[in-house]
Amino acid sequence: MSGRSQQILLQPAVLHWARERAGFSQDELATKMRVKLARVQAWERSGTINIKQADRLAHCTYTPLGQLYLDKPREDTLRIPDFRAQGPRVRPNPSPNLLTTVEAMLRRQNWMRDEVQAWGAEPLAYVSSCPIEADPRRVAHALQDALQLTDDWTADVSTWTDALGQLRDRAEAAGVLVVFNGVVGNNTFRKLDSDEFQGFALADPYAPLVFVNNADFKAVQIFTLAHELAHLLIGHSGLTRFEGLQPAPHPTEQFCRQVAAEFLVPEARLRRYWPLSRQADDYFQSIARRFKVSSLVAAHRALDVQLISKETYNRFYRSRKWQRRPTASQGGGSFWCNQRWRLGLRFGLAVARAAKEGRLLYREAYSLTDLRGEAFNQLPEKFGVRL
Repeated sequence: MSGRSQQILLQPAVLHWARERAGFSQDELATKMRVKLARVQAWERSGTINIKQADRLAHCTYTPLGQLYLDKPREDTLRIPDFRAQGPRVRPNPSPNLLTTVEAMLRRQNWMRDEVQAWGAEPLAYVSSCPIEADPRRVAHALQDALQLTDDWTADVSTWTDALGQLRDRAEAAGVLVVFNGVVGNNTFRKLDSDEFQGFALADPYAPLVFVNNADFKAVQIFTLAHELAHLLIGHSGLTRFEGLQPAPHPTEQFCRQVAAEFLVPEARLRRYWPLSRQADDYFQSIARRFKVSSLVAAHRALDVQLISKETYNRFYRSRKWQRRPTASQGGGSFWCNQRWRLGLRFGLAVARAAKEGRLLYREAYSLTDLRGEAFNQLPEKFGVRL
């Protein structure tokens, strides 16, 4: 018997935890590991497994191998506040994909903070500039100022994708690290679940970061981005998930929703447009097209400013299946177009420049960008910049 085939005894509860943590049923794990269902059931009943199978189990469930050898399951904790609204599809504990993503973004932020400070940059004035007790309309205007946008910035934007790109570019120009991704790094086998979270913000005066789960509709992503940017202005990091556009019943989330709604659909502009929208067959969709938001955001905004009744909003909400979301993680596009969204121009070029100048080891640059070898070397050229 080879050493890899040697039987070892692990805790059944830990093996059960590793499977459930990854979100697999026993059948699904058996398929993934290419073993019979009875084998998985036996592991979780007795804890007897060979070394090779334990290694494979750790790989398939995205569990650090050492954790399988613990006496009891380890409790996973997020290192940022969890402000997610709860619902029937929300997992009780964060998935490995979410945990890995948050940790990766924290590493990016830490590196970029040091880099920016080495450049001699000053702290960004808008981060933590507004108290949560402020009028949401004032904070929305402060966000417009920080991004150098007017309140009618969507008027000349033709599509939701264009609006999202413009908002991303303005946020990056203001010093925000903006990341859109629907998978863990570049691993298309590890898809992020929009039912688990829609985005998060990491507030920092030198390297603020927002992450948007782009396994969702473009119109939803626009609202998520605006919501996470609002987090930066009040200086509150946190993880976000909406349930039918409703955030968790937490003051931070409620406030950021109000700011995002006013930023994207300013009350004054909505009131001016309201008579025209009423001429359309679907006036909420007309508002959505005008302001580049979802029709649900449009309807909720009309309710916010008392243009419709609660009964009208509820009737509209019940008539749509908001729970349905796209399953595609990226929505197509070339590899380098995806990298532009996953890395951001500012961050990607900063890492490439630091590696080229010898201030950053290439293995660390690969880890930060999830690009390796020739792909990493091509980054500046593919982003349209010569270093």
